[in-house]
Amino acid sequence: MKNKVSNKNELSLEQSEELLRVLKERFEKNMHRHEGIKWAEVQAKLEDNTEKMWSLNEMEITGGEPDVVGFDNEKGEYMFCDCSAESPKGRRSVCYDREALESRKKYKPENNVIDMAASMGIELLSEEQYRALQQLENFEKKTSSWVQTPNDIRKLGGALFCDYRFGHVFLYHNGADSYYGSRGFRGSLLV
Repeated sequence: MKNKVSNKNELSLEQSEELLRVLKERFEKNMHRHEGIKWAEVQAKLEDNTEKMWSLNEMEITGGEPDVVGFDNEKGEYMFCDCSAESPKGRRSVCYDREALESRKKYKPENNVIDMAASMGIELLSEEQYRALQQLENFEKKTSSWVQTPNDIRKLGGALFCDYRFGHVFLYHNGADSYYGSRGFRGSLLV
């Protein structure tokens, strides 16, 4: 079979072509997110990175609507980030990490942010990255997203999340074991 997938982290030819079509369309509709970047150069990088294409597809199918938001000159890589208007639907109702998940005695969520991001091959946004994303346009007027939490806070049982309200980005804290239908997480990927 010509399009058989040989590795769980690879897309078939049809899946790759469809993902490239969706990403190109989104890229062209949102030029304010990546001024000065050319789609042909992004596509060439994507075509050389099948595992990263798989990760972008995971971002897409969980509702993240990934798009290019910058270029890392030192690494020579494009940064993709979830650009859905609200926290990605397929990544909500999750607590912060495995330790938090296992500490819950009742009503455990199905998953946690850290394991989900790792299984998708993406990085959880830091507070700084979240704030930078909000400079491109305003996201999350109704939802919130977990962000990377410093070890000293996590050791005490807490975790951090952000949202956008009243024209500002707010950083909050919660118990790492908490989860809500309106809280998920945004990720990034360098390609």
